[in-house]
Amino acid sequence: MKDMERTFTRVEIEKVYGSNFTDGNKVQLLWKGEELFKGIFDSIACAKRLICLEFYIFRNDETGIKLARLLKKKAREGVYIYILYDHFGSFGTPLQFWTELKKAHINVRASHPFKWTAPLTYAHRDHKKLIIIDGEKAFTGGLNIANEYRGYYFKRLRRRQSAWRDTGIMIEGPIALRLLREFKKSWVIWGGEPIIYDIDKSAETIGDGLPALPIFASSSRGRRKLRRLLYYSINHARQSIYLTTAYFTPSRRMIDALSGAVERGIDVKLLLPMESDVPAAHYAARASFTRLLRAGVEIYNYKGEILHAKTSVFDGRWSIIGSANLDFQSLRWNDEGNVGILDEGFGHQMTNVFTDDIKHSLKIEPEQWKSRDFFEKIKEKFFALFRRRL
Repeated sequence: MKDMERTFTRVEIEKVYGSNFTDGNKVQLLWKGEELFKGIFDSIACAKRLICLEFYIFRNDETGIKLARLLKKKAREGVYIYILYDHFGSFGTPLQFWTELKKAHINVRASHPFKWTAPLTYAHRDHKKLIIIDGEKAFTGGLNIANEYRGYYFKRLRRRQSAWRDTGIMIEGPIALRLLREFKKSWVIWGGEPIIYDIDKSAETIGDGLPALPIFASSSRGRRKLRRLLYYSINHARQSIYLTTAYFTPSRRMIDALSGAVERGIDVKLLLPMESDVPAAHYAARASFTRLLRAGVEIYNYKGEILHAKTSVFDGRWSIIGSANLDFQSLRWNDEGNVGILDEGFGHQMTNVFTDDIKHSLKIEPEQWKSRDFFEKIKEKFFALFRRRL
């Protein structure tokens, strides 16, 4: 334990990432669809001064319409509201939806719009999921604003759509102001007028609060820092590495790092969806399983609803929750937002959630994997050719 504590310390993490933790934050782990959205809607309903939202997908389905109505109500109450949505991710949301929000005096901007003069840049996406309330409370995680993330009861059809399995955190304290600064930068980058509305005072430090580190990647430099921190965490773990991701197209370096961790005697477990909303990415991920299984990495497929969470827990002490998947798109192209929490108590919560997910998963056995269908192998090899763009 002493060696482990010397590894994952705030001093070392801050040195590797190049930024400091913020102390005194209350962190609530949210990992059930209804729980996630109840926390979001309740917090927005209580906002008094400022609401900032940044999402990859913001649909005009029942979930999006409900949130839009709430935001319009808050705007009438005098709350300043800013929405930044990704142009590609929210492509199916009609212009009229955004127009009505603007008419309600809500500020709306699109990130990464398509440009005929530079069509290839459309591959770069704002994949962050971020809500900031009054500069005092913030939310981040893997979900988007859409029915599949919330779970929705269709009255006419008398059935419920199960929510995708996702994870997020609601965090209160000084970290909210740092996240607000990140949002302000993105807002200006995508053509918004500078947000000159300032919170009257900084959020108060919570007595026994936790240290939190914003891990935001909105540039090539930011993504390099994210990758550096990720590989540092894998290479310096001394007990366990529990990774959950919706999309997994690992580089050779990632495969070598995870394999090397097993060689050091580390318990390495990887949790992936049984079924994916992106079949091509699903097969590209499976192309790496043979090497990982041969190295001793345990791979699990989550049964039931689609797994969409993106979390990492190292040695039950250092946790990362946010929007970044373990794929080329997230680690090389996207703008991503994550928060790191350095605390054994919170790490224990994260480990318990991971263990519970494993109970609802199917472990891939090496011998069984070798005997899979030949055509499955063909699809894996084919889609692996495009793994850098999935």
